[in-house]
Amino acid sequence: MSDRPGGAPRRDVELTIDGAAVRVSEGTTILQACRGLKIDTPTLCYLETLTPVNVCRVCVVEVEGSRVLVPACSRPVEPKMVVRTDSERVRLSRKLVLELLASSVDLSLVSDEVKGHMKRYAARPERFGPKAATVAQPPKIDNDLYIRDYSKCILCYKCVEACGKDAQNTFAIAVAGRGFDARISTESGRPLTDSACVYCGNCIGVCPTGALMFKSEYDMRRAGTWDESKQTQTDTICPYCGVGCTLQLRVQENRIVKVTSPLDHDVTNGHLCIKGRFGWQFVQNRTPQEVK
Repeated sequence: MSDRPGGAPRRDVELTIDGAAVRVSEGTTILQACRGLKIDTPTLCYLETLTPVNVCRVCVVEVEGSRVLVPACSRPVEPKMVVRTDSERVRLSRKLVLELLASSVDLSLVSDEVKGHMKRYAARPERFGPKAATVAQPPKIDNDLYIRDYSKCILCYKCVEACGKDAQNTFAIAVAGRGFDARISTESGRPLTDSACVYCGNCIGVCPTGALMFKSEYDMRRAGTWDESKQTQTDTICPYCGVGCTLQLRVQENRIVKVTSPLDHDVTNGHLCIKGRFGWQFVQNRTPQEVK
């Protein structure tokens, strides 16, 4: 049982989810309660280490007495709340959200989990026809560390959150524009290279669609050599300072192809600095004699 600010213990809250009586701590979200019951609830803009922003609406559920569907990722449970996660209204809403996203954005690199949700809700983005409006555009390549392909961007805000108060506190990017003109932008729309970006790459670490990608991965995908089935993962500690960040090295054909950090790591919460995420080339520049 967690404590509230001021030392008062959290109370238990009783509610019903899909007909099952549940008891959870005060402050628990509906999504957390659902996961406690092993109810598969789709999410796109949600990540455990970031503040929920409720923009994708794919996690919505039906709450008895509520006029509209509510986002499970941010709505706290309430006493005697009655939640339905798989009603016809919920299924239709989730299906439509997925269809609208997939008809306007390239979702070819989303996780198998998201692809499973598309199948589960029988989403058919093709029903909007070949002339459906899209955000298709060429990738932006202006540095050697990572690329930005906004044809894959679903505006989930995760990169904005990670660049801002949830991780890096740089605030180099935000969402600008509305409708199909809505986009991730730097301050005053200036080039990334002239912005406040410090190239930590934490935006890449949280991107769910591949809109932000290591330049090394992008180059290998274009060359047709990116093959995750041939990749291994080695956990190590970053050598650059005394913080002790865990690095997960993804290696293919004896070369590091990208570096991440686990979300559940107490120090990083999945985030790294520019040295930890990108400063591994020196390993590969060593001669076989130096390695020995």
